[in-house]
Amino acid sequence: MSTSIQKPPSPARTRLIDAATRLFYAEGIHSVGVDRVIEEAGVTRATLYKQFGGKENLVLAYLRSEDELLRGMFAAASATIADPGHLMDAVIDGIVADIRQRHTRGCPFINAAAEFPDATGAVRQLITEHREWFRATLTEAAALAGLDDAAAVAASLVLLRDAALVGGYLDGEEATTAFERTARSLIENHTL
Repeated sequence: MSTSIQKPPSPARTRLIDAATRLFYAEGIHSVGVDRVIEEAGVTRATLYKQFGGKENLVLAYLRSEDELLRGMFAAASATIADPGHLMDAVIDGIVADIRQRHTRGCPFINAAAEFPDATGAVRQLITEHREWFRATLTEAAALAGLDDAAAVAASLVLLRDAALVGGYLDGEEATTAFERTARSLIENHTL
């Protein structure tokens, strides 16, 4: 029986993803060249190409990192909630905290989609996978919380979150407060 032990990423790979995350999110993917990421990460051009093969794979690694972070946040929150009735409150609180503390310049996936209009490309496929996971996760949470029409609740929450991430960047706290108020009203209206 063979067991597969996954090696942790190399420090250089981690630095490249961290630098790409900071720069791509703050300044846009197309406006940041690989030389800038290399300089910020403190690695050589050869290291970037050895780790990723090119910029598109670095972009994919950046978005996968964002995806893994959000999946981890949901998993951690779900593990700490014993009463499924409180799950949707935790979801709303988590989205609000994310908008206020981490994603203050909009959604990294929406931002990337705007820069990669080809819906058949690898970047857009990853974005679609992330959004499908997010919608399915919210549907499952709404069903566990006993809400009526869990899929409709999830679709509405995705739409509200998208708007709040963009609005939070443009309008600040006003958008976050409106998201929270509207999301809680949505939950209340679907509570059996």
